[in-house]
Amino acid sequence: MNKYVAIACLLFTHSTVVLADDREWSVFGGNNLHQRHSPLTQITPDNIQNLAPAWQFNTGNKATFQATPIVRSGVMYVSLPFNDVVALSAKSGELIWRYQHDRIESREMCCGPANRGVAVTDDHVFMGTVDGRLIALDVNTGKKAWDKDVTQGDSGIQEDVASLAGGTEGEVSGTSGVGLNMAPMVYNGNVIIGITGVGYGLHLDSPDPDAPLGAVVGIAGKYGRRGFLAAYDVETGEQRWQFDTIPEQGWEGDYLATTPDGELLPRDIEAEKASAEQYADAWRYGGGSAWSTPAIDHDTDTLFFGTGNPSPQMEGSSRPGDNLYTSSLVALDANTGKIKWHFQQVPHDMWGYDVASPPVLFDVHQDGKTVAAVGQAGKTGWFYVINRETGKLLFKSDAYVPQQNLFQPPSEAGTVIYPGVLGGSNWSPVALDAKRRQVYIAGIHWPVNYSLHQLPEKHGKAGLKYSSMAPLDTDERYGLLSAINLDTGNLVWQHKTPNPLLGGVLSTDSGLVFSGEGSGELFALDAASGDKVWSGSSEAGVNAPPISYEVDGKQYIAVVSGGNKLFGYKSGDAIKVWSLP
Repeated sequence: MNKYVAIACLLFTHSTVVLADDREWSVFGGNNLHQRHSPLTQITPDNIQNLAPAWQFNTGNKATFQATPIVRSGVMYVSLPFNDVVALSAKSGELIWRYQHDRIESREMCCGPANRGVAVTDDHVFMGTVDGRLIALDVNTGKKAWDKDVTQGDSGIQEDVASLAGGTEGEVSGTSGVGLNMAPMVYNGNVIIGITGVGYGLHLDSPDPDAPLGAVVGIAGKYGRRGFLAAYDVETGEQRWQFDTIPEQGWEGDYLATTPDGELLPRDIEAEKASAEQYADAWRYGGGSAWSTPAIDHDTDTLFFGTGNPSPQMEGSSRPGDNLYTSSLVALDANTGKIKWHFQQVPHDMWGYDVASPPVLFDVHQDGKTVAAVGQAGKTGWFYVINRETGKLLFKSDAYVPQQNLFQPPSEAGTVIYPGVLGGSNWSPVALDAKRRQVYIAGIHWPVNYSLHQLPEKHGKAGLKYSSMAPLDTDERYGLLSAINLDTGNLVWQHKTPNPLLGGVLSTDSGLVFSGEGSGELFALDAASGDKVWSGSSEAGVNAPPISYEVDGKQYIAVVSGGNKLFGYKSGDAIKVWSLP
């Protein structure tokens, strides 16, 4: 018997078994429901002013840092930018081992150097890499156990779309490359992970290297590839199943005129149907990255994960139809990869509204009934609550960020839209407190200008038409950390921050909510009121999800601090940990 299971059998609180593992942080989402809620209560709103730095480890890799640390048996495992991994004493920060990744330099990275975490078992540490590999390390030594090339370096690019750079301002990036950014999930002897970058399209970098992204560009054409989520044997790396996020048959869907929650979409359905034969192979380049670590219902063996935007990004003329299963929450059989249902938040997505924030599992209480639900914080600015068994929408929340011109098309003059391609809520995980009946969401208010462009005629050929979505350089951009009632979807409170929030949230049983800012601040709010009760500082942006764990009876708060280049937040290389004296 596992020693933690044996201990857990002896621990009871209010007749509820408290698993010892919950006092650490053994999986990406903190517990099997992925609620990122810690049962620890040593740090409270009354004593948090005494919270002080416990230890800090500097990795030497100064770059965008997004990882969730995993803590098991007193050891902290952290994946670093460019896929190094460190194992540290969770009590002192002392280095136990370090794996240095032998990246295939010839492969283009799709989405920067960041990795969102590892999965850890009694024997292995698993990690997806920016160069398209799934790697298993020995948990005790960090030595490589096996190395699976998941993508074979295939970006699926079919056209020289980078030629757009000749007619625009700013360097083009994101034109190719497929990687693995999510933290894997281990279930029933399989390690499950998906690929990213397949619907990435083009980014125009800002001339200022310290400034945020210049623009996201959409061009019609045959480039990109379809994404997938797959399961691999934990001992050998052999693939067990694969779910393609774009089906070869039926990817067109039903040509829906609205979103499933009734929002009107600006689609010319007849024109799309008329062009369907011309673009019959659009599924080959269809996109649908798998950005978010799955949540798994252990009672029903159902896996839930979000998919990215279709490819080409934003430009829909060369991909008629609903573009299934992009911009969707998808439910699969966790043991076979067979689809159970999908909920497509935005059919024929033209705004980059990926389902990027990881799903969370909980029960909804309505009309005297309890319904098993899955929730997801959308880039659209709503928290969607879906029946876990049927895939039907139960309700969506109040908007947790301002909304203007949502689902409007681009224009030559430019259409100001918010939320835009940045979200809403981006990849940031939510935290959920089932006792207080609240979910906490890190939100972004950052207006974008959605424009149509025409390049000049060249060598007698008509210039390329394309669309762009550029974040506006305005003082009206900020973050909102929102508390939303789980049973009604109503806003309970909001806390405004100077910087758009990107990273994630942690809640604790003592009534605290933690999140970080690009300015370098980790802050704590009172869960009841949303009032700020503490803040700690870092030299770089705190743009990763915080965690809490216990070692030898002491509670710690930990977060990685390395900023985010896409948002213009300062880079760094720190793993920072706080505790009470």
